[in-house]
Amino acid sequence: MKGEIRADVTVVGSGSWATAIVKLLTTNTSKICWYIQFDDILKHISRHRNNPRYLSAVYFNPEDLLLTNDINRAFRASPIIILVTPSAFLKKTLEPLDADLYGKTVCSAIKGFVPEDNTIIGEFLHSKYGLPYSDIVIITGPSHAEEVAMEKLTYLTVASQDEARAKKVAGLLKNHFLRTIISDDIFGTEYAAVMKNIYAIAAGICIGLGYGDNFLAVLLSNAAMEMKSFIDAIHPIDRDINSSVYLGDLLVTGYSQFSRNRALGNMIGHGYPVQNALLEMTMVAEGYYASKGIHTLRSEMNLRIPIAETVYRILYENAEAAKEISKLTKILK
Repeated sequence: MKGEIRADVTVVGSGSWATAIVKLLTTNTSKICWYIQFDDILKHISRHRNNPRYLSAVYFNPEDLLLTNDINRAFRASPIIILVTPSAFLKKTLEPLDADLYGKTVCSAIKGFVPEDNTIIGEFLHSKYGLPYSDIVIITGPSHAEEVAMEKLTYLTVASQDEARAKKVAGLLKNHFLRTIISDDIFGTEYAAVMKNIYAIAAGICIGLGYGDNFLAVLLSNAAMEMKSFIDAIHPIDRDINSSVYLGDLLVTGYSQFSRNRALGNMIGHGYPVQNALLEMTMVAEGYYASKGIHTLRSEMNLRIPIAETVYRILYENAEAAKEISKLTKILK
């Protein structure tokens, strides 16, 4: 199709989380524009009704979807855009974009940093495209795409400085197994989603090294305190770090079998060189890129976040995982 299309919402991305979000949206609207960059995936979904690479057991009604590989056509199609690409590839994905974003609600369901700019997605959208922060919505967990696809009870937090926009997006997502929570903390929720991936890598490293659940509980409880101190320094407002969007997302990413960041850490703990472990991954582990970004910010602000720094040294300075975790065990409480 070459002409203009009209939809209630556009999803940008074709990975597991993008696929799960599209499936969620089909319970509330039959007018979904889905931007898919890769022609083989687009053609397969069009012909066979499922994503051949991710969550292939999920099938779609073709009448619900308007598929396109034209990013400008996708953005023009809808008043609400949901970005679900890996953060490392977001700039390249949006490079051809010249569609007017005025008045649109642009949502990020991405849990990572834009590596080149060293910013969370909301900050990138604001600085690069001039989007007011009130037009930006953050969609975050605790959630794993696999459980959403299986219709397991899930809670998502939808954060925006504009409550009406948050409620509109939440209304498109919620259904009989998906519940939504509204927040105005667009910075804290997004930084928490970035940092929990780093801590999940730490958890995976510890599991790979042979540490048990007892230590993992200590690690993640300390990670929660560390995350709070960092986020409060970056954006000091009144927030409850024990809420599901902060602590819950940290726990599910640190403990779950579905966590790709934990899987990366697990391979490193078992002795894989970092680059080899990355090559073994079938999906992007956002914590790898986030670790470098958080390290840079920590250095600029002179903050103490020893767990995150331990992960950074292992990932980027070729530090030996066993020795680094052993040193870490002596300062946790």
